[in-house]
Amino acid sequence: MGKKQKTCEFKTEVQQLLHLIINSLYSNREIFVRELISNASDAIDKAKFKEQTEPDLYKDDTDHHIRVSVDPDKKIFKIEDNGIGMTYDEVNDNIGTIAQSGTAAFMEALEKSKSENTLSPDLIGQFGVGFYSAFIVASKIILTTKAAGEKMGVRWTSDGKGSYTIEEVKKESRGTEITLELKDPEDGEQNFTEEYTIRNIVKKHSDFVQYPIIMNVEKIEPIPENEQIKDKDGKVVGETTRKKQEDETLNSMKAIWSRSKEDVTEEEYEEFYKHISHNWDKPVARIHKRFEGVTEYDVLMFLPSKAPFDLFQANKKNGMQLYCKRVFIMDDCKELLPEYLGFVQGVVDAPDLNLNVSREILQEDRFVRSIRKNLVKQIFSILKDMEKEKYEEFYEEFGKALKAGVPTDFDNKDKIASLLRYKTTKSDGKYISLDEYIENMKDDQKEIYYITGEDINSLANSPLIEALKEKDYEVLLMIDPVDEWVVQSLTEYKEKKLKSAEKGDLDVNKVDDKQKGEYSALLKFIKDKLGDKVKDVEVSSRLKDSVSCLSADDFAMSSYMEKILKASGQDAPDQKRTMEVNISHPVMDKIKTIFETDTNNPAIQDYSDLLFDLAVVSEGGKVSNPSKFSKLVGDLMVNAL
Repeated sequence: MGKKQKTCEFKTEVQQLLHLIINSLYSNREIFVRELISNASDAIDKAKFKEQTEPDLYKDDTDHHIRVSVDPDKKIFKIEDNGIGMTYDEVNDNIGTIAQSGTAAFMEALEKSKSENTLSPDLIGQFGVGFYSAFIVASKIILTTKAAGEKMGVRWTSDGKGSYTIEEVKKESRGTEITLELKDPEDGEQNFTEEYTIRNIVKKHSDFVQYPIIMNVEKIEPIPENEQIKDKDGKVVGETTRKKQEDETLNSMKAIWSRSKEDVTEEEYEEFYKHISHNWDKPVARIHKRFEGVTEYDVLMFLPSKAPFDLFQANKKNGMQLYCKRVFIMDDCKELLPEYLGFVQGVVDAPDLNLNVSREILQEDRFVRSIRKNLVKQIFSILKDMEKEKYEEFYEEFGKALKAGVPTDFDNKDKIASLLRYKTTKSDGKYISLDEYIENMKDDQKEIYYITGEDINSLANSPLIEALKEKDYEVLLMIDPVDEWVVQSLTEYKEKKLKSAEKGDLDVNKVDDKQKGEYSALLKFIKDKLGDKVKDVEVSSRLKDSVSCLSADDFAMSSYMEKILKASGQDAPDQKRTMEVNISHPVMDKIKTIFETDTNNPAIQDYSDLLFDLAVVSEGGKVSNPSKFSKLVGDLMVNAL
């Protein structure tokens, strides 16, 4: 069979993406060096991990390193690694199409960006398109790679404009080589073929990368005395020094997590965070600690300030990396932190771990479970002590993730609950904690009241909470879908039960039994007319201003939960709710008069339907017959006027 080869067109959105990267990030041109080095480091990490289970495939080249080289005459920048390499299909999937890089989400994030002309560098790493930042400086990129065990290598070539070519080629060694044909720098711009420029960029962004970043550089050395040219008087004639080329390691390779906090600068912390997270935002907090005792281990964790686009995607990677004596074991280490804290980025270096440890062994390892418990404790501690305004900014980004921990982490449920924040009917658009809610409770109030739904304004003005507001009771306004799962698990907090304003008897107002009896015949009649639409029709203790609403039993599903399930394509159980009516409302008195005068009056059927439709509309639902609803309201307006 012949060698595989094909030329493909970039998809339209990919062309747009490349255009944005090339033009919008021009003022941050040097970031491509950091991104390519970071990718090379990741590739070596993966090779070392695979080496543990398939040593024969990797034994020919265990001197792990990254090599950078430049050619000023040909305007070439090249970076090579002896990492895991890629197969033909992997190049096609990961490089050729950007299909794995969240293109659509990336474009959506750009649309939401407040700035029209500039692109934040953090989007580059966050959306996994760091490789393409090289097009900022390159007129052409040639990527040549070979995976361990493969007979042929693969070459990917593109000018970043409209198409790319993938072909099989001969390549002797494992790993990846990326060659950039550079554009001419304009006056005052960095020249990426200068040793000085590359040396400074590596020192600034990648000094802590644990593999040597090697560059063949020009050195000045003294000419040995026995090689010097001297005149007849013994004086040296000509040069006393000469130039020579030799390899130099540009980075210190110091494991930042193993150094004491006092020896690490803010800049070093930030650059390391960018390296492991591929983010460009500044972390909101960090935890750098050595745990000592029966076993010792080093921890360096960062809490990001911006949520990644894939925070709630099923294939989202956990941000923790596991090392043993500075030797990489694995990334995406879900055993170190629970899923709801997977956004935390960091490193754990545990010297007592077995280098050949597998994910299955980690799940059962008591030492790893102890580490996990301590990491979670440290994160909760730093969030608990965070300054209020700073924490609320963090909560805006990651509050939904924390909420997901309530139904999944039973041991820490109360700690997570203390970190939750909600806007309420009395907080004037500000967040309050559950502790603040309890502190503000009225003397006669026994429960923490809440209501769930899609829109905070609709909830704040819901008929369901009219009686609670009249009592001056505060109500939590919950608008995240995950809140439905929170309240199912968090049934009480600090001995105060959580109570839905939509379900069961609120027990805040007593209904006059005599007055209730006067309406019993009418309510039975309305229930019969509505048929299967309702479970029952009752006198309301919830309503004060509105005429009707729909409520559910204590253990029934909320209307918002029903919407969530239907929107996700799941079958929601067919549950009927109770229509409550406000017998203090003048409308109910009028309907009662008509009913007592003429039980067969067809207007009563219309008013029954209208009461139900008004209850549906008040909770943000859709009426089943909008034209009939509109006509009835119109007729009422005519009669009233």
